[in-house]
Amino acid sequence: MNTLTPAMKDMLAQQTPVQATTSAAGIPDIGPKRSLRVYDDTTLIFNENTGGQTLRNMRDGSKIAVAVVDREKLDGYRFLGTPEILGEGPAYDNALDFAGRNGMKPPKFAVLIHIEEICSLRSGPDAGKKMDDIGA
Repeated sequence: MNTLTPAMKDMLAQQTPVQATTSAAGIPDIGPKRSLRVYDDTTLIFNENTGGQTLRNMRDGSKIAVAVVDREKLDGYRFLGTPEILGEGPAYDNALDFAGRNGMKPPKFAVLIHIEEICSLRSGPDAGKKMDDIGA
């Protein structure tokens, strides 16, 4: 399953997601992504503002993982996908609009994350399992 459910969309809108990539040498990079949001039912988007390690990793072919957790509910999700870096077009326009509405500087790029896998981060026996495997 690589389709976002209403519960996943709500959690992404209410909690701060954390994204992770790896360098060509396999060194992990991780950090919060406050601009990360839902683009459509199978795609996430974020504004790439710094042009730092995450951008280098993606340009070097890294996949991207995003985790979002509701600590109070002991629930969460991990989204794994392929990033697409865009400096123009509808996704970039979305990023510019988001930045303007949220008092952020214009992004260097918009990054779409084409979701390939979603796993549960819910506390308990389903933690880490693919959503397909737990029937949710």
